[in-house]
Amino acid sequence: MQSGETLIWIIIGFTGQALFSARFIVQWLASERVKRSIIPTAFWYFSLAGGVTLLAYAIHKQDPVFIAGQGLGLIVYLRNLYLIRSGRRKVEE
Repeated sequence: MQSGETLIWIIIGFTGQALFSARFIVQWLASERVKRSIIPTAFWYFSLAGGVTLLAYAIHKQDPVFIAGQGLGLIVYLRNLYLIRSGRRKVEE
């Protein structure tokens, strides 16, 4: 039998994985809609949400490989969101 705390962390891990996987569905549907490959902003938000959740899970599990992978990925997701936001500001000016 799993302890309550273990079950909570399993739920957190699966939630992070679901968020992280949802980004591919968002990307696929957006690309199908315009009939070319695109990466919508929602892809990066799902990446960020899933990455943060999975990083918390990895830290809890004390898995240095998983921590490094998710931690470095967050830099890419944040940078892309910054570039999208700064690009929109330039268009508005």
